[in-house]
Amino acid sequence: MSGGRVAIVGAGPAGLVLAALLHRAGVRVEVWERGIRRHVEQRARAGLLEHRVVDFLAGHGLADGVLKEGERHGWCDFVCLGERIRVDYGVLSGGYRHWVYPQQLLVRDLVATLEKTGCPVHFDAPVRELEGTTLRLERGAVHAEFVVGCDGAQGVVADSLPDSLASQRRYPYDWLTVLADMTRPVEGVLYAVHDAGFAGMMPRAGNVARLYLQIPAGDSPADWPETRVREQLALRLAPGPGDPAPVRLRETGVLRMRGRVRRRLRSGPVLLAGDAAHLLTPSGAKGLNLAVADAADLADGLIRRIQHGDDSVLAGYEARRVAAAWWAQDFSDRLLDLLHLPAVDPGEHGFALELRRERIRGLARTGPYATAFARDYAGVGSLSER
Repeated sequence: MSGGRVAIVGAGPAGLVLAALLHRAGVRVEVWERGIRRHVEQRARAGLLEHRVVDFLAGHGLADGVLKEGERHGWCDFVCLGERIRVDYGVLSGGYRHWVYPQQLLVRDLVATLEKTGCPVHFDAPVRELEGTTLRLERGAVHAEFVVGCDGAQGVVADSLPDSLASQRRYPYDWLTVLADMTRPVEGVLYAVHDAGFAGMMPRAGNVARLYLQIPAGDSPADWPETRVREQLALRLAPGPGDPAPVRLRETGVLRMRGRVRRRLRSGPVLLAGDAAHLLTPSGAKGLNLAVADAADLADGLIRRIQHGDDSVLAGYEARRVAAAWWAQDFSDRLLDLLHLPAVDPGEHGFALELRRERIRGLARTGPYATAFARDYAGVGSLSER
């Protein structure tokens, strides 16, 4: 079968951005994806893009859809003990904001760009095995000089790396995740810290929102019928008159809350990026953004190596991306700690809630604590900085 100098396994944001950057630089590259195109372009996942990510994509001609259809958001609200506190991170960060643009739309745009420019993306083509830099598929084999695994946490490429076992954490709770049609568009992210558990409301395109509920670890969607979901959303989010409310619950699932960072991201010509390299919770919306940053870093290293014989940038890829992954994990973990009550006697919940309300107030007040959070949350700077 046909091959190239770089074979990318996985057509998620990391794999598609990497392919676009390499192809534009004149590197022969192909993408191999196990899912069918329709599924890949419709699976709803993340939805917040950092400032620096969109700035990078726009600089490489990959953000036309975001800039045309995306919306800018610069504040989030916290609800705790009946008080609604607005954190205007757009102001506190010096004017930096998120772009709201669903991941499936970004994937759709990237696939269309690659198709238009003649870069092959093979759907419904699962990789069964990796031998060296040879991909074994159901219908033949693909030989490449470099292989990049962007095929998720359980991907074939990641499993082939020696000594790549990950440091990981299983959180003592899960999140019920609901994609819902709302009465009106959600104008900003809403986090609720509540005695009954965390709840969240995240804007997506149009009147669609992503809703979250903290649930006991191990619960399944069957444990959460629609009436129970609606009751808990109303209890924890405490909507006021005119606030967005769910009209139709489109999809309901359970997110097993885990954090994971692989120790090895490279074994010679085999490399990892995106969820294959690290797995983050949705807290802080860093997963998609970290994946794009991986792709940007790796593209630079591969282009220098292939076109100029310079391996210096590629040699430092693993160390840089592992460090970046731990930074993102730390940010996500600290936000999770703010949003969830500790496992203490219920009689101490009032104390824990008061502490969290005070920390949230600190995020809303002008000062170094709030500024640092705002800049990290919005993604200030450039991708090369982290």
